[in-house]
Amino acid sequence: MNWFDSIKAPKIKASKVKEGGNEKPSEKVLKVPEGLWVKCSSCGEILQSKILKDHLHVCPECNYHFRIGAWERILQLSQDDSFEEFDKNLKTSDPLQFVDTKPYSKRLEVSFQATQQFDAIVTGQTSIQGVRLLLASFEFRFMGGSMGIIVGEKLSRLFEKALSEKLPVVVVSASGGARMQEGIFSLMQMAKTVALVREMKQCQLPYISVLTDPTTGGVAASFAMLGDIILSEPGALVGFAGPRVIEQTMRQALPPGFQRAEFLLKHGFIDLIVQRSELPQMIAKLIDLLKDGSWQKSSRVKQHPI
Repeated sequence: MNWFDSIKAPKIKASKVKEGGNEKPSEKVLKVPEGLWVKCSSCGEILQSKILKDHLHVCPECNYHFRIGAWERILQLSQDDSFEEFDKNLKTSDPLQFVDTKPYSKRLEVSFQATQQFDAIVTGQTSIQGVRLLLASFEFRFMGGSMGIIVGEKLSRLFEKALSEKLPVVVVSASGGARMQEGIFSLMQMAKTVALVREMKQCQLPYISVLTDPTTGGVAASFAMLGDIILSEPGALVGFAGPRVIEQTMRQALPPGFQRAEFLLKHGFIDLIVQRSELPQMIAKLIDLLKDGSWQKSSRVKQHPI
C-alpha cells in the first residue's frame, strides 16, 4: 500500500517559518504515517484503518467483508479472552523434501515470519456467548490457508477431543485447498477429517461450519461442507475449482455471482449468510438448538450425506 499512501493519503500542512520578519510556509511536507488508510476492494471507498477495525473489518459503505487472520477471528468470537489454544507447537517435517522455485522449508519459514504460526490453523477451547465449545480458525496468510498434515492433524485432534468430552465444534474456514507441497499426505487429511465428522454426527454432537472468503479446493471438498449447519459470511467465494478455471474448462460464461455465498444459498448449498458482527450470537443460538439431538429428526435442518 505504499503507492496508495503516497498518492491518496492526506498530507499534514507544515508549520510556517519566519524569514526576514515575514512568515512563509516551510518547504517540508509531513505525510500521514503509512497504514492509516485502507481502500475497500469492493466499492473503492477510502477508509480510516481505525474505523474499519471498529467495524470488525467490514466496509461501512458497502458491507464488504475484508479477510482477517485466525487470531483476530478468535478474539471476535470468544468471550472474555476465554480461548485456550491446543497443539500450538505442531509443525510439519516436510516429508517429501519438496522443491519448486524454492524449497518448501523456505516457504514455511516465510509464512512463519508473517504470522508467527507454525501452520495454517489455530485450534482450541473457548466460550461463545456463554456456550463452551471447541473452535478452529484458519490463517489464510499462512500459504493461502492450505491444508497439509498439520492442519489435518490439529483438526482431527479437535474432533477427537469433542467426541471424548461431548462438546460441540465450530470450524471457521479460509483456505485455498490441499497443500501441493505435501502431495498425497495432504490429500489424506480429507478422508481423515471426514471420518471424524461422521463420528460427530453418530454421537449427535453439533458441528457448525463457517465459510469465509475463500473456502475452496480440498477443504471445501471435505469437512467444510459437512457441517450440521453451514454458515457463510456475505460475498464469500466457496467452491472446489475457481471460477476462472471452470470457465476455461467449460468454455462458456458462468452465471453472475457464481460460487459466491449468495448464489450458494439460493441453490441450497449453505444454510444461512450471517454478518460478521452477528456470528457469535448466531453460533450460540444454533448450538443451543442442536445440543439435545432432536435436530436430526427435524425436516427443517438439511441432512448432509457423508
